[in-house]
Amino acid sequence: MSGQYCIVLTTTNNQRNSEQIISTVLSRSLAACIQTMPIQSHYIWQGEVCCDDEILLVMKTKRSCYAELEQTIVESHDYEIPQVVQIPFSEGLNPYLAWLEQNTRG
Repeated sequence: MSGQYCIVLTTTNNQRNSEQIISTVLSRSLAACIQTMPIQSHYIWQGEVCCDDEILLVMKTKRSCYAELEQTIVESHDYEIPQVVQIPFSEGLNPYLAWLEQNTRG
């Protein structure tokens, strides 16, 4: 099971878009679990320093789902250029990884 799982991160600045992304991703079995948390993002956009309240979505999935998950997030997202990044992980509790495996396709 080692090395085949990952966390995918994205952010959005409104609850409606967050719920839309979550619903679409879970209904397509592209992630087994999505956690959300409020964050404050500081970034540069079009040459200006910006700061926004956002919602961070932390998605647990399989690396084999990443390409379709990325496409789904981009299609569902309100942002022109959304953050979509994959963070592979190599270890985890075996029963949790088995649950992740059973609840994502691919």
